[in-house]
Amino acid sequence: MKFGLDRLLADPDLRRELSGRRVALLAHPASVTADLTHSLDALAACPEIQLTAAFGPQHGMRGDKQDNMMESPDFTDPVHGIPVFSLYGEVRRPTGQSMGTFDVILIDMQDLGCRIYTFITTLLYVMEAAAQHGKSVWVLDRPNPAGRPIEGLTLLPGWESFVGAGPLPMRHGLTLGELGHWFIDHYKLDLDYRVIAMEGYEPDAAPGHGWPLGERTWINPSPNAPNLWMARAYAGTVMLEGTTLSEGRGTTRPLELFGAPDIDGRAVIAEMRQLAPQWLQGCTLRDVAFEPTFHKHVKTLCSGVQIHTEGPEYDHAAFKPWRLQALGFKAIRNLYPVYDLWRDFPYEYVLDRLAIDVINGGPGLREWVDDPAAEPGDLDALTTPDETAWEETRRPYLLY
Repeated sequence: MKFGLDRLLADPDLRRELSGRRVALLAHPASVTADLTHSLDALAACPEIQLTAAFGPQHGMRGDKQDNMMESPDFTDPVHGIPVFSLYGEVRRPTGQSMGTFDVILIDMQDLGCRIYTFITTLLYVMEAAAQHGKSVWVLDRPNPAGRPIEGLTLLPGWESFVGAGPLPMRHGLTLGELGHWFIDHYKLDLDYRVIAMEGYEPDAAPGHGWPLGERTWINPSPNAPNLWMARAYAGTVMLEGTTLSEGRGTTRPLELFGAPDIDGRAVIAEMRQLAPQWLQGCTLRDVAFEPTFHKHVKTLCSGVQIHTEGPEYDHAAFKPWRLQALGFKAIRNLYPVYDLWRDFPYEYVLDRLAIDVINGGPGLREWVDDPAAEPGDLDALTTPDETAWEETRRPYLLY
């Protein structure tokens, strides 16, 4: 199969439309060709493409910023001599000055298929700026490693943020190129938009179920996205960022596990199985001990749970990471009723709401966890209509 970038590089007819136009690139470390050449270098080697600028999303073009809310500066690319503008520094949206450096922007970013992953918000902001300034946007499409399944509550009106680009469920099941088409219709954007689609992409095919496992090398799109297994669990484990529990930052398996010094991972798993065994299908849970080298609970022994999705037990259709992690919270609340679970701190520059609510695009998940009378069926009743509605909404935008 070929990703959008590889198709563009292989097809002179596609590149011909860029001839005579100033071209910018929005990319990050995972923006590479099949032979692992970075897209900036590969595009600069095309004589008909005049690269005049580049842009980097959260964590930077070089992917060197480890944590959230660590800003990247603008810089000049030392090899190609072009300005590289940060879209996670002094600004989140492209400035008029940076928009004046190009005629068409190529967006080549590996996404994780989760509403909270900020690259999709950056896509929206660039599209809105392009509509305002009369620029063209081309998305060089890449796989959604989480595949087509849908899960989670839809972001509520008024809860938009840098981790909430619009009324999407947590796990939306679209590629970046497909999302761009939805953004155009939902936000009534008037711009020249094009997707260089993948060739031979089968999002439902085993064993990758969204990622061409064995065909393409995984490169971290952000520092704590080290493998496909993290991408599978991320729509659930990202909620840990809004809690006092460690999400495994400072370990070698971030966002595949959770825990804390004052919980018992084995007891948590047992309570999860007692509460809603149907939500644990498709993966294997294992109690673990870990000691983060940085971030929450640094240098402190933690007990917790690891979510395994890499073995023969993995069932892509059955695995529900958002419900699974919600169940982990519920189990902790049942076992430790006064546990200080929700972390109160500024999250992605939202200062007036709890981080867990910003992450979920509303308070519904937290309220379900904290209600002693709430059952798993109550969360299903709240969430399933959103999931069903999104499946119909997204249908016209599927390219594969």
